[in-house]
Amino acid sequence: MTSGRGALTVLHLFLVWATMAAAMPALGFELVVTAWGGGGGAVVPVLAFGVPLMVGLLALAGIPAKSVVPLCGSVRGRLGWAALVFVLGTLGVLAGLDAYGGHVDLGSAGTRVALTGVPYAVAAALCVPGRWVRLGAVAVLAAGVGYGGFIGPAQARQHRHAAEIARYREHPELLYLGAAPPGMRVSRAVVGPAYFSVEYHSVREGYELGYVGLVVRPPLTQTPRCPAPAEKDATCTVDVHGEMRMIRRLPGGTRDITLTRHHHDAEVEVTSQSLGEPGLRHLLNTLHPLSNTELETLMREKAIVQGY
Repeated sequence: MTSGRGALTVLHLFLVWATMAAAMPALGFELVVTAWGGGGGAVVPVLAFGVPLMVGLLALAGIPAKSVVPLCGSVRGRLGWAALVFVLGTLGVLAGLDAYGGHVDLGSAGTRVALTGVPYAVAAALCVPGRWVRLGAVAVLAAGVGYGGFIGPAQARQHRHAAEIARYREHPELLYLGAAPPGMRVSRAVVGPAYFSVEYHSVREGYELGYVGLVVRPPLTQTPRCPAPAEKDATCTVDVHGEMRMIRRLPGGTRDITLTRHHHDAEVEVTSQSLGEPGLRHLLNTLHPLSNTELETLMREKAIVQGY
């Protein structure tokens, strides 16, 4: 390819890119505004006018390329070329919109506008009868598919994952977990705006006998206090270490045991009807900050959610 022909090819592709980078965002904005105001049926007249206009603009951009692209040598051929470039380029734009809707990072608003014209320039390059031009177009196409289909989505997933972890760790002073009692596991954890709750259930599927609840919250008082007035059928004591012990007697002889103590800058409460005081105290004694591994496991098992 001679230098003069190469410069003409570059000019041709630049005109295609610039034309569509300017025109397509305007058409897309008009479609969105029309659909928002008048519903889906209202966009038909916009498309009926806009599509031929886009093809016409491309045909005008193809006039300087008559000596580079054989299809542009005649009016009929140039219109056919323009229609082909418009269809292929629009498919590329739709793929880009789909990737953007999947939270793939496509840069700033100005960058996204500039990228709008790239699929049309690539389609036009594929119509240029030059091996290196077409290889360049294929390389750009492959890069776009690789980023939009694989690299970008992977980065978007990583960003969402990091943002989710940041939301869960907004109040790290409340994220404490105790060792699961024997035969039990963490089945559900809730991170609220001012609390962290954990439910321990039996490891046996469908076996509901074992349950322990853990709640971590900002301390309500300097030391835990028994409620006043005292609850009916309940006994409450606070020992010299500031641990509150409340036992509620339920129908059928069942006892609901609740232990409450301060742990660093938080107040921790454990309660159960199936686990005795030694087991509840062991859980309190094994409290530790929720590790990244434990948080990742809970997220992977979908056992942790945001509360309100």
